[in-house]
Amino acid sequence: MAVPASELFRFVLGAVTGHRLRSTLSVLGVGIGVAAVVLLSSLGEGTRQYIVSQFSQFGTNLMAINPGKVKTMGIPGVFGGTTHQLTPEDAESLRRLPGVDAMIPVAMGQGRVECGGRGRSVYIYGVNHELPRVWGVGTAQGSFLPPLDSGRRASLTVLGPKLAREIFGTTSPLGQRVRIGSESLVVIGVMEPKGQLLGFDLDDTAYIPVGTAMSLFNLSELQEIDLLASSSEGIPALVVQVRAALMARHRGEEDFTITTQTEMLDVFGRVIGIVTLAVTAIAGISLVVGAVGILTVMWISVHERTAEIGLLRALGVEGSTVQALFLLEAMLLAAGGGVAGLAFGLLVQAVLRLIVPGLPLATPPEAVVAALVMTLGVGAAAGVLPARKAASLDPIEALREE
Repeated sequence: MAVPASELFRFVLGAVTGHRLRSTLSVLGVGIGVAAVVLLSSLGEGTRQYIVSQFSQFGTNLMAINPGKVKTMGIPGVFGGTTHQLTPEDAESLRRLPGVDAMIPVAMGQGRVECGGRGRSVYIYGVNHELPRVWGVGTAQGSFLPPLDSGRRASLTVLGPKLAREIFGTTSPLGQRVRIGSESLVVIGVMEPKGQLLGFDLDDTAYIPVGTAMSLFNLSELQEIDLLASSSEGIPALVVQVRAALMARHRGEEDFTITTQTEMLDVFGRVIGIVTLAVTAIAGISLVVGAVGILTVMWISVHERTAEIGLLRALGVEGSTVQALFLLEAMLLAAGGGVAGLAFGLLVQAVLRLIVPGLPLATPPEAVVAALVMTLGVGAAAGVLPARKAASLDPIEALREE
C-alpha cells in the first residue's frame, strides 16, 4: 500500500513530538557539534581575513629582501648571520632595475623619543623619502623626509600620530625638536593613522633618514630592502632580476632572502587552512557523538513501537515504507539539531563581537552548507540500522508484542 509523502511526514512529526525529552536530547547532541564546527571555522576564516587585510594595506606589489638565506640559515637578518651584508649601495643598485617603481632601505632600532620632559620608547625606522609611496601611507601634517642619499645623515624626523599626541598633546609638533639617543632632530611631519600590523603599532613610531638611523644604532647593514614593483604581473620576473643583481654583488652567493607579498599571504593561508581543518575535524567528533545518540534513540524507538510496526505491516504498508519512516525520523532529528546548532553558533558569534569587538570572526558560507549537509548525513547514517530492523520485523510476531 502506497502512503502519500504528506502522511509520512505527519506520522514522523507526531513520533518526534510524542517523545519531547528524548527528541530534545538527540537534537542537543547534534546541535553542539554543529555549533562547534561553525564557531571554529568562523574563527579560522576570520583570522585568515584579518591577516590578509593587515598585509594588503601595504598593497600587493611589495617585495622584501632580507640578509641571510632562510633555507640554509633558518632565520634571516642580523640574527641568522650572512656572508655579505645588505648595504645602502645594494639598495641603490636595485632601484635602477627595470620594473622597480620605488625602493626603501630599512634600518631600525628601539629608542626613546623625548621632548620637554615627556617621552616614549618606540621603534625608530630609518627609511627614505619613498616610504609613503611603497607602504601606502601619507602625512596628516607637514611633509615626509626629503630625498637624500642613502648614506647621508640629516637631523629630521616624522612622528607617528600616537607618538606625537603622547609627547605634544594638542600642540603642533611641527618645527619642534625631539631627542632620540644622542641625536637632536627637528619634527617636519606627522603621519596619518595606520593602525597595527601583527602586533606592531605603526602609529607609535618615528621615521628618520636611514643614514641617521645606521649611525644612531651603530649598524653596518640594512635589516631590509623593500621594493615596489610596477605591476603584480611583473613580480616573478623582477624576483629573478633582483636575485641575479644581488648575487653579482655578493660574489655569486645567494646569501639573502626574497619574499613577495603573494608568497607571504599564500603561506599564511595554507597554515591557517590546515589549522582550521584540524580544529574543525576535532569539533566534528561531537557530531559523531550526536549520531550515536540518534542511533541509540532510534533503536529504542523501534523496540518500543514493535506493535505499531506490526499493525502498519498488517494494514498493507510495505517494508520499504516502514524503513523510510524511521530513516526520515532520524534525519528530521539530525536536521533539527543542525538548524539549532547553527542558530546557536551565530548567536554566540554576535555576543562575542559585542564583548570582544576586535575578535576576528567570519562565517564562511561553505562551512554552513557543509555543516547542514553533515547533519543530514549523520541522521541518515544513524537511522539506517534501526530502519532496517523495523522493516525486517515479521508482522505477526510484531503484533504479538501488543
